[in-house]
Amino acid sequence: MSVELGHFALVLALALSLVQSVLPPLGARLRDDRLMATGPASSVAGVLLLLLSFAALTHAYVASDFSVVNVVENSHSAKPLLYKITGVWGNHEGSMLLWVLILSLFGSSVALFGRDLPPTLKANVLGVQAWIQTAFLLFILLTSNPFLRSVPAPPEGNDLNPVLQDIGLAIHPPLLYLGYVGFSISFSFAVAALIDGRIDAAWARWVRPWTLLAWAFLTAGIAMGSYWAYYELGWGGWWFWDPVENASFMPWLSGTALLHSALVMEKRSALKIWTVLLAILTFSLSLLGTFLVRSGVLTSVHAFAVDPERGVFILGILCLFIGGSLSLFAWRAQALESGSIFAPISREGALVFNNLFLSTAAATVLVGTLYPLALEVVTGTKISVGAPFFNLTFGPLMVPLLLAVPFGPFLAWKRGDLLAAAQRLYVAIGAAIVAVVVVLAFTQGPRILAALGFGLAVWVIVGSLVDLASRAGLGRVPLGTAWARFRGLPRSAFGTALAHAGVGATLLGIVAVNSFETETVTTMVPGASVVADGQTVRFDGMTAREGPNYREDVGRFTLIRPDGAQTPIETARRFYPVRQMPTTEAGIHTRFFSQVYIALGDSAANGGATVVRIWTKPMITLIWLGAVLMALGGVASLSDRRLRVGAPARSRRAAASPVPAE
Repeated sequence: MSVELGHFALVLALALSLVQSVLPPLGARLRDDRLMATGPASSVAGVLLLLLSFAALTHAYVASDFSVVNVVENSHSAKPLLYKITGVWGNHEGSMLLWVLILSLFGSSVALFGRDLPPTLKANVLGVQAWIQTAFLLFILLTSNPFLRSVPAPPEGNDLNPVLQDIGLAIHPPLLYLGYVGFSISFSFAVAALIDGRIDAAWARWVRPWTLLAWAFLTAGIAMGSYWAYYELGWGGWWFWDPVENASFMPWLSGTALLHSALVMEKRSALKIWTVLLAILTFSLSLLGTFLVRSGVLTSVHAFAVDPERGVFILGILCLFIGGSLSLFAWRAQALESGSIFAPISREGALVFNNLFLSTAAATVLVGTLYPLALEVVTGTKISVGAPFFNLTFGPLMVPLLLAVPFGPFLAWKRGDLLAAAQRLYVAIGAAIVAVVVVLAFTQGPRILAALGFGLAVWVIVGSLVDLASRAGLGRVPLGTAWARFRGLPRSAFGTALAHAGVGATLLGIVAVNSFETETVTTMVPGASVVADGQTVRFDGMTAREGPNYREDVGRFTLIRPDGAQTPIETARRFYPVRQMPTTEAGIHTRFFSQVYIALGDSAANGGATVVRIWTKPMITLIWLGAVLMALGGVASLSDRRLRVGAPARSRRAAASPVPAE
């Protein structure tokens, strides 16, 4: 019965979405308050219906209701409860339901927290959001219904893909979708503003909190996905430039550019055309990622293997919203003005520089991702564009961008002084030079690039701290006064510093692990030892264990450091009988920011020697800790009372005489 209730709630949500997609925009057009008032009500009612639908599907998984096709294909009665719940979104149909639920949550949040938005803009935003929601609800009901019945019901299910039976799946997809889908609000604001004819600094202030919220979630989601693949797949890598990884990275790059561009538009009423275009392109890249994952055109551990016919449906949605929004933009762009003029050396100029390189980087990743697919469609030739291409093209684009990051906060609006900014950054410059010298002095071999990479990372980290110290007046006023000023700084200042420091920390981890990682591949028998990067790894033997829905052979190792300290490490090979699939469970020991990573390979035919792969990964955890700092920076900025999630209050005078479209 709960399954039918969930299906019925999904149909009702579609009906309400249709109402929301028509009446509020019509009310905005006719200036009819009653029609515009239907937007918030239908948005909140729609999210409640989708919550009911999602709860019904979750109940079917928890109860192992094998009369539902989706549960049969992705669950098993012996599966642990946590993975029964996460299995709800560990498949195409369930994840699409989560996707639309999050879309509805963002729309209803605008309805509830956007009380100070101009009524016509709010109505159009909710209308555009409903257009997207309607399209994807139709996609679910027509091609990807998660509530289809299986008659007769089988006694048992097929279990979930073993690599998805991990705590990372409980965290990674929801965070990623909150980022992916969250950019729909920026898109809706952009399209609504183009329809409404209002593009001004106030619009940028309204859209920036929503963009920041989505960006923080996407940052955390990408980091969690990277770490999940790192420890779950047993390959020892943290990034592979997989096309589906790129699909989430592209909107992150574009969204980062949008955040900085919106800041210029808010503060200086400049870059209006570019900011609106970025809002459209960022969500367009999110839609492109959805198409790549669900169309069947990619083969990836991250991708859902689905019927290509579903890909045609998503491609139609893609063309409708991307083509429609860009056509509207082209129609309205000629009526928009670029805004105030500024010198190249200024804070605006630094942010434009930031946008230039971030957008170029996103375009580079887009070309590298889509070119093999396009070539195969046109010529039938299959090629692979991997890490060498991306490292060669993406890396050089990031270097000038990171060099410029600390300068931005020290440049004045409209016209700045680059030399004066450099003089205020002398501590960061000195720290970077020291880092380069230390790396060259205490490492062996040709480490020039590694030393420069360390220097660049330290430059970004210390530069972000110098910004806070400078704002507090440290060194110019008494220490007590500086401390009081520091405590009184706006939270957005701390958020910016945290985010920039996070970028530096991630870069530090990337440079360290790429330059100084060691790998040892050997065959070992119980009692044997091997030296890896100055540490001894002893193989203590194998133990067989039974899990709730798997069998595993556990390898027991002891890590012996040069000082004699010993640490046990366990790694395992698992086998899931229902799916007939093996997995590798890596053994990882973390000390400070570095890790020793051990993975088991195949055993010899006689059951004696076992292939063992051992990596030492210096400072690798900084890659993900840096991403956490970035996300926390976004949260800190959102907590600033001047940048609440919602619209800023406008004065009565401003409300009475709105600025005409530019």
